[in-house]
Amino acid sequence: MNRLLGEISRRDFMKYCATTAAVLGLSELEFATRVSEVLAAAPAKPPVIWLEGQDCAGCSISFAGSLNPPFASMILDRVSVRYHETIMAASGHVAEAAYHEAVEAGGFVLGVEGSIPTADDRFCMVGGRPFREMVEEAGAKAAAIIAVGACAAYGGIPAAGPTGAVGVSKIIKDKPVINLPTCPVHCDHLIGTILYYLTTGSVPPLDKLGRPKMYFGELIHDNCRRRSYFDNEQFLTDWNDPAQKNWCLYEKGCKGPDTYADCPVRRWNDGLNFCIDCGAGCMGCAEPGFYAEMSPLYTAESERSLNIMARKAAGLIPPLKEKV
Repeated sequence: MNRLLGEISRRDFMKYCATTAAVLGLSELEFATRVSEVLAAAPAKPPVIWLEGQDCAGCSISFAGSLNPPFASMILDRVSVRYHETIMAASGHVAEAAYHEAVEAGGFVLGVEGSIPTADDRFCMVGGRPFREMVEEAGAKAAAIIAVGACAAYGGIPAAGPTGAVGVSKIIKDKPVINLPTCPVHCDHLIGTILYYLTTGSVPPLDKLGRPKMYFGELIHDNCRRRSYFDNEQFLTDWNDPAQKNWCLYEKGCKGPDTYADCPVRRWNDGLNFCIDCGAGCMGCAEPGFYAEMSPLYTAESERSLNIMARKAAGLIPPLKEKV
């Protein structure tokens, strides 16, 4: 144990494992002991390759903001990150050599951040190669594949543009892909999924959209603290009226009734807050329709639907295409 984790007490180690079990959405009694056994006995740190396509690096930033467990502990003690363009020290030919060496060895966890263009490979090139080819190449040798964030899961914001952007599962079809949507990815969802795989050696139970059920099993609407106002048909219509401060945001475009995620329970920024409690409606970023079918973000559903139909008819929202 000390060889892997350094000189810490058993009490502190078990507290860490209990926190890890909570991140996985499981009880301490159910899983903490198993987590401690696996982490302490791990003979080697599993390799990770992280690719970035059409993205803003927001998911990498969210991952780096993890506090429980700490980000540094994850990448230094739990896994061996062989390639990650944003956090690795190497660049150029040295970075590319590290990527090819890791792919050749196989058996790694593949994380993909950002969408993949299908309209033309030139929309996203990495090291002079089409990003699509890298996803296919790494996916063929990966032991587990995680689509990190809304863009990698379903196309996200780039899918509303001209690149024909799609998620990882549209490119890799012969292996299960774990989709972790939201924009950006929630660091708990990502770390919990990685630790679930390390602990059990298997992919967590997924819903029909490839999302882990332990994080995406309930509607945001069902756990929203503004739900009572929805039931009483008290909908915010004027942002400047103090009397409406806590009223339901549905008429202002909130997608909570149509979005499956645990944001109201897990919250963001180490459990501090989430979109609706900040006074902004849910954007629906955990669903495949984000962003094109969820915009304009701050309009009622009926008006938004009409706007979307008009934009599609005008060719402003191109149909998604798959690479043949």
